[in-house]
Amino acid sequence: MKYILSLDQGTTSSRAMLIDHEGNVKGTAQKEFRQHFPSPGWVEHDPMEIWSTQAAVATEVLIHAGITPSQIAAIGITNQRETTIVWDKKTGLPIAPAIVWQDRRTTEFCQSLKDKGLEPLFKQKTGLLLDPYFSGTKIHWILNHIPGAQEKAKRGDLAFGTVDSWLIWKLTDGKHHITDVSNASRTLLFNLHTCTWDEELLDILQIPRALLPEVRSSSEVYGNTSHSLFSIPIPISGIAGDQQAALFGQACFTSGMAKTTYGTGCFMLMNTGTKPVLSKNNLLTTIAYKINGQVEYALEGSVFMGGAVVQWLRDSLNLFKKSSEIEKLALSVPDSGGVYFVPAFTGLGAPHWNPYTRGMILGLTRGTQAAHIARAAIEGIAFQVTDVLHAMQSDAQMNIKELRVDGGAVGDNLLMQFQADLLGVPTIRPRMTELTALGAAFLAGLAVGFWKNQEEITGYWKEERTFIPSMENETRQRLRAHWDRAIACAKLWGDKNA
Repeated sequence: MKYILSLDQGTTSSRAMLIDHEGNVKGTAQKEFRQHFPSPGWVEHDPMEIWSTQAAVATEVLIHAGITPSQIAAIGITNQRETTIVWDKKTGLPIAPAIVWQDRRTTEFCQSLKDKGLEPLFKQKTGLLLDPYFSGTKIHWILNHIPGAQEKAKRGDLAFGTVDSWLIWKLTDGKHHITDVSNASRTLLFNLHTCTWDEELLDILQIPRALLPEVRSSSEVYGNTSHSLFSIPIPISGIAGDQQAALFGQACFTSGMAKTTYGTGCFMLMNTGTKPVLSKNNLLTTIAYKINGQVEYALEGSVFMGGAVVQWLRDSLNLFKKSSEIEKLALSVPDSGGVYFVPAFTGLGAPHWNPYTRGMILGLTRGTQAAHIARAAIEGIAFQVTDVLHAMQSDAQMNIKELRVDGGAVGDNLLMQFQADLLGVPTIRPRMTELTALGAAFLAGLAVGFWKNQEEITGYWKEERTFIPSMENETRQRLRAHWDRAIACAKLWGDKNA
């Protein structure tokens, strides 16, 4: 019996999963790692801890499942995107902490580029907005704040990578410095139309070309693991950023199909086919994946605070001990009691893209209980996703007929039903909800013949439950109007000129 080993390196934990030929999970290992917040708006990880936790779970899952390395047909990698690591090629050691995708330290630099009128250029070439979210300005920050980094980068002594590149470097003992198109398209440096690093953008951000990894497709044999981790070489043959991997795992292979992943943040992607669709509503145009020489594109809307809101209520306000307990608390009241929770802790993502907005809880009265705040937090997640979906339908000029969902929060039935009600379309939860790992496995397996083609993969996607909209349209419109007012209030707070 052969398996695919899927390495799922996320924002708060590293996981490894064994996937069999029918797409079933036969083993899982997971290990959390520390989050560092050295200044307001800054979020960092230790790259060595990312590697050590990922290596640990990769070996642990085999041991617990009683699987030998010879039974692993291939390894697929999916990763938190935009998180930026720069390391020394000679020592293999990072020169600075990893700057996480949530980090906002480059807000002023992004604004200075906007003031120079450069955002249309970046958007036309990369499909992205000038926002601290993306890797390019993070690389610029590291090169300009770590002594000697710019000179070393010019000499070719340093390597930049998103987390996928870092893991492959470590897995192969530095033999391969690569990334795939899906991760490259999240850097502000990659031209969507030529599928190459863009020299003009590199020059604007003062990033030497020698720093960057080679860009490969999402499904091909890149190389083998070294003997330091496994007793035999195992091919690494699939790479995708976590949200693109989830789109692939959801079998959204046809233009117009969409999914939302509810993780630390919430991420909605719609497959738009073989041509990029540039957004008029502040969504992102991104590469979904590249297989057999063909590039598929997607529209994406990113919500920065999804499940992280629940973690905040758990860890900072101590409203419950386990994240899963929020649903029971929220269901103890019939509604939110007029409370609205805008979780803009690190600014607002799509379709607003306002890095200055901060979190706000509105509508509090003497009758407000912890349960009302918990319910408002759940509803705030769904409201944000709804804003993205409406912008996406406008850009794509098509109505989404169903939404496929995955991620850690989709087990919350209250959230899923409220989401369906707000959207007015069925929300479908598959049997397997951790689709990022499955998508990476599918990409890796296709490259080595573990699966024949995408049609075969489609047959392994199974529905677990469909949430049917039951809310009256008048109620839906009233709730959305109140939400729009709450968003306006949060934006006003962040406006220095107000």
